[in-house]
Amino acid sequence: MAQRDYYEILGVSRNATEAEVKKSYRRLAMKYHPDRNPDDARAEDNFKEAKQAYDILSDERKRAAYDQFGHAGVDSSAAGSGSGAGGFGDVFDSVFGDIFGSSSRGGERVYRGADLRYDLDLNLEDAVAGTTIKIRVPKLVRCKDCRGSGAKKGTSPITCQSCNGMGQVRMQQGFFSVQQTCPQCRGAGKIINEPCAPCGGQGRLRDSKTISVKVPAGVDTGDRIRLSGEGEAGETGGPAGDLFVHVIVKDHRLFKRDGTDLYCDAPISFVTATLGGEMEIPTLDGRVKLKIPPETQSGKMFRLRGKGVVSVRASTKGDLLCRVIVETPVNLNKKQKELLSDFENSLDDDGRQHSPKSTSWLDGVKQFFDNMTH
Repeated sequence: MAQRDYYEILGVSRNATEAEVKKSYRRLAMKYHPDRNPDDARAEDNFKEAKQAYDILSDERKRAAYDQFGHAGVDSSAAGSGSGAGGFGDVFDSVFGDIFGSSSRGGERVYRGADLRYDLDLNLEDAVAGTTIKIRVPKLVRCKDCRGSGAKKGTSPITCQSCNGMGQVRMQQGFFSVQQTCPQCRGAGKIINEPCAPCGGQGRLRDSKTISVKVPAGVDTGDRIRLSGEGEAGETGGPAGDLFVHVIVKDHRLFKRDGTDLYCDAPISFVTATLGGEMEIPTLDGRVKLKIPPETQSGKMFRLRGKGVVSVRASTKGDLLCRVIVETPVNLNKKQKELLSDFENSLDDDGRQHSPKSTSWLDGVKQFFDNMTH
């Protein structure tokens, strides 16, 4: 008899996502599991069939072979996957266990450690150039005396007899079989008769660890660096969680950053703005000369290409945009004030030739009031 299509068995399309495949299998497993359908051979066959389909379609390599060659491409890998119905604990671990952050290891339930967050303050120079920084992180670490088992050195935890090491016990409630945490071992699957003194049988201790963090060039506030396995140690010797380093770039006294571009303000004298000249501009690579053309107005923006920040996600480099601010002279002596007065008197009475923006603004004001009177 020809085998049914695995996608048809699970009721999903051929381009279904991994989450959709798991959701469909979860529904079928709950519906046809032998514990919920005692003495129903048809339900047991449906359960085996669904389990075999899920074993293939949930594995990226097997699914690709099945898509290309059909059942012939996966017969050897699927031969034993659906041969038995298995216990409800098998289904719970493979499909539902990830919801609770637990898994099974050789019959023993293990729990992954918690992920941690560390906020890393960086100055702009280090964020742009990249650096390596050592940080000290307080966390739960694996006990060295018992190596995470929680048992006194020289002893070992024993398998819980109530749940046979599964951490779960099945309770019959009428028609349904309900699984719950074993009250004897509290879900650990093991009993510790002689707890480790340093950790009190927890297998973990509160401590701190110095970690070297390599910060790539171009990071910005909001970027996150993941350090796998540097989170808290897991329970019962389970795997450690991850450490997520969140970058916060501190304000800079000269520059403001927007993506890969840098911005700065540079004051210039009104003489330089009028006659033109050169001035030194700071960049993160050193000083550069900026040519100021004659008759430069306050607020004029100059772009220095390639003097910004290299993107952490690409090789492109931004620009430095420098805005010049014409500075009004202060603390003038009597002679200097007289010279300025003579200079103003020497200008054309009309003013349009020397101050076009001021003249244009005054014309606008005049028109505004004329409109109000009509």
